[in-house]
Amino acid sequence: MTTMAQQTTATADASHGTGASAIRRHELAAFLRHRREHIAPEQVGLPRGSRRRTPGLRREEVAQLAAVGVTWYTWLEQARDIQVSVQVLDALARTLMLDPSERSHLFQLAGAVDPTPATACPSVTPAMRAVLEQLEPYPACLQNSRYDILAHNRTYGLLLCDLEAVPPEDRNCMILSYTNQDWQSSIVHLEETQRLMAARFRAAMAGHLGEPAWKMLLGRLRTESPAFRAVWERHEVVSHRSKRKEFLNRHVGRILVDHTDLWLSPDVGPRMVTYVPADEESAVRLGKLHEIALQGARGTARPAPTHR
Repeated sequence: MTTMAQQTTATADASHGTGASAIRRHELAAFLRHRREHIAPEQVGLPRGSRRRTPGLRREEVAQLAAVGVTWYTWLEQARDIQVSVQVLDALARTLMLDPSERSHLFQLAGAVDPTPATACPSVTPAMRAVLEQLEPYPACLQNSRYDILAHNRTYGLLLCDLEAVPPEDRNCMILSYTNQDWQSSIVHLEETQRLMAARFRAAMAGHLGEPAWKMLLGRLRTESPAFRAVWERHEVVSHRSKRKEFLNRHVGRILVDHTDLWLSPDVGPRMVTYVPADEESAVRLGKLHEIALQGARGTARPAPTHR
């Protein structure tokens, strides 16, 4: 039988939860209004007009740019108790031109997990970036357990494709391996690589089954890649291990490397991925690739004849 004290405690807990949620909704509403009012129409390609009295953008303009309903967005700024998907939050963050800190704040206020790779990750310290640079001409990058590429050195940036030309939200090795033609054409044993990556991804996902970012990545792969869907249905699982890999780089030709994961924490999470040349010829070609990467701006380097 429930006592009066227990009922009082339960009521207080429920009230506390509701109160905290309401505070967060009001903070979110105020944050959205503030950011909307501090973006000039010209910044998003809209004419200012002579009759504009609203500072910054109008609510209907934000709704249109973010592809959401005007009424729904109005409710959001009124702190109504409505559900907000991560897709809508992502669209609002882009529309309101939020920087990484502001974007993180937006998702925290909405009680959601940002599904995109973090451009400012605790693992990507200035010291870690310096280590990546010091490893040149060996290709190296920082990845999390979801295969997001968090940082990379110049040689890695040209190893499989022009990584700087890839939108930040697409800089994920699973996405690139299954949907990016340049990345795929650089992997000599593509089908085997795809199968092993999917098996490692399934093993890693076991600890993140309820997390939106993982579910969104899996959903995207299933939607965009028939090859991934076929491999995923095999339910294969393997653990991470070092492996010799062979790439066909469009600038310098065939490269044979030894792949190593250097874990940055006791958990199987963030890691530094390194590729060390497996023979002298590959070492020379990686040196040439590094020189090309240093030469200049994206798109100015012309592909050299393929060496086999």
